[in-house]
Amino acid sequence: MNYETVIGLEIHAELSTKTKAFCSCEYKFGGEVNTQCCPGCMGMPGTLPVLNKNVVEYALRMGLATDCEINKISKHDRKNYFYPDLAKGYQITQADIPICENGRVEFYHKGEKRIVRLTRIHIEEDTAKLLHDDSFKGTLLDFNRSGVPLIEIVSEPDLRSAEEAKDYLEAVRMLLMALNICNGQMQEGTIRCDVNVSVRPVGEKKFGTRVEMKNVNTFSGAMLAIEYESNRQINLLRAGKNFSQETRRWDENKNASVTMRTKEDAADYRYFHDTDLTPIVIDDEWLAEIKNSLPELPVAKFDRYRSMGISEAESWLLAENSDKAEFFEKCTRVGNFPAKTIAHWIFGAITARLNKSFVTIEKSPLTAENFCEILSMIEKGILNNDTGKIVLDEMFTNGGSPDEIVQKLSLVQVSDEEELKKLVEEVLKNNTQSIADYKNGKKNAFTFLVGQCMKASKGKANPQIINKLINELM
Repeated sequence: MNYETVIGLEIHAELSTKTKAFCSCEYKFGGEVNTQCCPGCMGMPGTLPVLNKNVVEYALRMGLATDCEINKISKHDRKNYFYPDLAKGYQITQADIPICENGRVEFYHKGEKRIVRLTRIHIEEDTAKLLHDDSFKGTLLDFNRSGVPLIEIVSEPDLRSAEEAKDYLEAVRMLLMALNICNGQMQEGTIRCDVNVSVRPVGEKKFGTRVEMKNVNTFSGAMLAIEYESNRQINLLRAGKNFSQETRRWDENKNASVTMRTKEDAADYRYFHDTDLTPIVIDDEWLAEIKNSLPELPVAKFDRYRSMGISEAESWLLAENSDKAEFFEKCTRVGNFPAKTIAHWIFGAITARLNKSFVTIEKSPLTAENFCEILSMIEKGILNNDTGKIVLDEMFTNGGSPDEIVQKLSLVQVSDEEELKKLVEEVLKNNTQSIADYKNGKKNAFTFLVGQCMKASKGKANPQIINKLINELM
């Protein structure tokens, strides 16, 4: 019997607010243990929570960006369970009335646009962090993370493969970063997910027994966890064995999951309204203000860039890099150059130079105006691509305008055919073996000869004329 995998994801995204969800403690990743906490973070008796308004705003931004229904009145609830990292004995979350419901996320999988339905987006607080190390016995607690605001993005079981789940996770991450509500740094734990997996015979409408896997901290880990659990369930069913609903822990070191506990139902958490917090009431004016402030979303950006003739890979890079996208947009306004030419430069020579200088594009000496001046010089035949890169490099190293650099370094492109003919003849004379290789069908020998000519001209020769002369002389 053939089986299909059914997947639902619960993504926990840490919000980039200045302070925590219910107190005024600031939180920055990597701080010294237990230095970013207060009696409220540590669950001391008598402390009272006060809701951070920015947490609500960020949740609404995500809800509006995913076409959710917004509950104008929602509330906080207590999720009761005992675990050492939960000092109060309950987690502040939202149970029956979340802030956002019934949304959708658009994303691409294998070149096709897909949609995953969202059940809900709700606000909750993070727990403290358990510390384990060989340098000490037992387990220690770091309360810095306790009370950090999260939104939980719960999907319907609409995904059918590990690859599709990974593309969906990437799309949610890009969306969170585009909305500027989460930094998307998985290595810092700002995006984590719980994976729900079941299998069923192909064609069957009824869902199979669902197993939840926790401790999935990377997208590659999510793929491995889904594949492992799917295969485990299929093998059990084919062997005629039954299994029950449970929660398992994913072990990235072993690439396997182990049983944690039998899966709880909502009743096991004894949810009830948190009377220390007033209901969240959202008025139409504030909601409209947030909606009008939303940026163009990544999938819409990607579609627009593709329509401009930019490659699929570079369109995605622009969609997910806001600083480079902003630079690209400025360049299209400043100069009338092909969009794909600008994008190719951005993710080629410019990115290489930024990486070499360890700076971002907005902190570099490059502006849309001086970059478009380089492109204009190439278009007019004053420079070629190679000398354009030399101008770019000099601009980063010693500064100056493109025109000043061209004059200073004598970079004006050589297009005199008679002058270039002598250069090509000399190169061909010294590379007879490459000529023979080309005539024997080795096409890359021609590229080699062009490169030798450009090298001999110190990059200043007109490449089109060089190509023409080599063809003629050979």
